[in-house]
Amino acid sequence: MKAIILGASGYGGGELFRWLTQHPSIESTEGTSRANAGKLVSSVHPNLLGLVDQVFSEEIDWTQYVHEKELVIFASMPHGEFKNQYPTLEDEWKRLGLSERIFLIDLSHDFRIDPSFTYGLSEINAGHIKGSRRISNPGCFATALQLGMLPLAPYRPEHIFVSAVTGSSGSGSSVSSTTHHPTRSNDFRAYKMLSHQHEEEVLHSCAEKGWRPTLSFVPQSSSLVRGIFATIQLTQNKSMRGLDLPGIFKDFYRDKFFIRWTEGTPRILSTVGSNFADLHVITQNDKVLIMVALDNLGKGMASQAIQNMNLALGLPEWTGLRQAGPYPL
Repeated sequence: MKAIILGASGYGGGELFRWLTQHPSIESTEGTSRANAGKLVSSVHPNLLGLVDQVFSEEIDWTQYVHEKELVIFASMPHGEFKNQYPTLEDEWKRLGLSERIFLIDLSHDFRIDPSFTYGLSEINAGHIKGSRRISNPGCFATALQLGMLPLAPYRPEHIFVSAVTGSSGSGSSVSSTTHHPTRSNDFRAYKMLSHQHEEEVLHSCAEKGWRPTLSFVPQSSSLVRGIFATIQLTQNKSMRGLDLPGIFKDFYRDKFFIRWTEGTPRILSTVGSNFADLHVITQNDKVLIMVALDNLGKGMASQAIQNMNLALGLPEWTGLRQAGPYPL
């Protein structure tokens, strides 16, 4: 099977190339970049030197794919761009008879609450992802928060308080005053306090399960390059008192290969470069603390997109993903 990455020059595109290159079901991958068209992929993603030898395309010639039985497309474009292009692309795919043979996975926030796309939170929504041909990949923070919150949906705690730290790669490869290394290194700050865009998809998922909590979310920017550490706090309500909450989480994720229970605090370093999310729960009297660590470019982005591709294609979900990241970095 062939794969295409629309918008392949960013960090997410580089990670998609890295995972797809070693995937046993993918025979080739083409990536687009208008700014880097004609340049070697490895000139932008130097870790792929010797593994990916092609150049970036400016745009895709869809006619060369008309004989493919199935085709996987990853849209890894800035938020809003793919949504603007999607209607034209669908018209072109239908004209060429490709539309029903395409598995499309969008990594932007454009379609995350759009009912025409399946929401790709792999561990929670696997049954709906299987066979789906239009999938919206969750956001990095949204993945961490939901993995830590949704096992409690049946008990409906009312107020959820979250602080979550992320690395600079979460802001993408374009430099800004808040992501430039000299202004970010050796610093720590909060941003988009109580107004981060990922809150919408988290609360939408909760509402689909009949749970409507208030969410107070404070994202924080650190000098890390990659990784997310989310700290979720809440107070037990009457329906939760006396329950073995750590046991509930362990049972919920018992058969989920990529969710690991840690003894004590999770560590970002243990997840970077992998598709694993590490989790731990502590209770004290009525207080509950849930900690989640994952790689924002991995489980929070590209490797979860590969996991969703596997589910959609009917492959074992760990295909091409069953590996640990480097330790130490």
